[in-house]
Amino acid sequence: MTLQTPLDRAHDAMAAAPEDSAARLRFYDRLAEAELFLMLAREAEGDQAEPELFEVDDARFVLVFDTEDRLGAFAGQPVPYAALSGRAIAALLAGQGIGLAVNIDVAPSSILLPADAVDWLAETVAQGPAEAEARPEEFRAPSGLPDALLEALDAKLRSAAGLARRGYLAQVRYDSGVQGHLIGFIGTLPGAEGALARAIQEALAFSGLEAASLDVVFLRDSDPVTAQLARVGLRFDLPQPEAPVRRETPAPGSDPAKPPILR
Repeated sequence: MTLQTPLDRAHDAMAAAPEDSAARLRFYDRLAEAELFLMLAREAEGDQAEPELFEVDDARFVLVFDTEDRLGAFAGQPVPYAALSGRAIAALLAGQGIGLAVNIDVAPSSILLPADAVDWLAETVAQGPAEAEARPEEFRAPSGLPDALLEALDAKLRSAAGLARRGYLAQVRYDSGVQGHLIGFIGTLPGAEGALARAIQEALAFSGLEAASLDVVFLRDSDPVTAQLARVGLRFDLPQPEAPVRRETPAPGSDPAKPPILR
């Protein structure tokens, strides 16, 4: 029995509720996050790759699959491919009038996404966070946030393994009088700030909330603000990569009970 992938489950939810915009957005979110195997017309040369194109009713599509096995099942033979995230493929195709043929004929998530859907996805994930400066005066427990946003945040942060230890979500009031919500990350991997900020931006975009905003800050354990956030904030623990197991092999003859064998 073939195991369902996250893309399969998101597609099933979308198909079961075609009028539910939240389910549709979750499917596009999973598509952007997924590693996709893009079928190529020929072996890539350096950083140059030519996707295999096919036409349906005068529309052009590239072929992508969310597992190597599905690519192989479709092709029936070894074929060249490139492994890229859905967001990267959308960015490469944007504005070219090319759609995405996803898992065609090999999975329950088989779907043809037209070029305008690819352009929309590329535009959505390209929206970057803006920098600003403000001084927080008070933190309170988060309140009034819709479940769709909390679910989107949880999914995004589960996929951000190792980029930080945890995040705290709280209401904030700044010295300017402006109020809103903020998520503070602790134990951030150096250089991962941009990726985490973009992840939060995408969570907002795919939650379906218009004009929603969420501030992002990066803190040290020793910062006074960290303790304040920890007291009132909703905690998100990010998955941590497993440390490699180090096995030491004793040198021959180092154990008196196991002398070396001479040949």
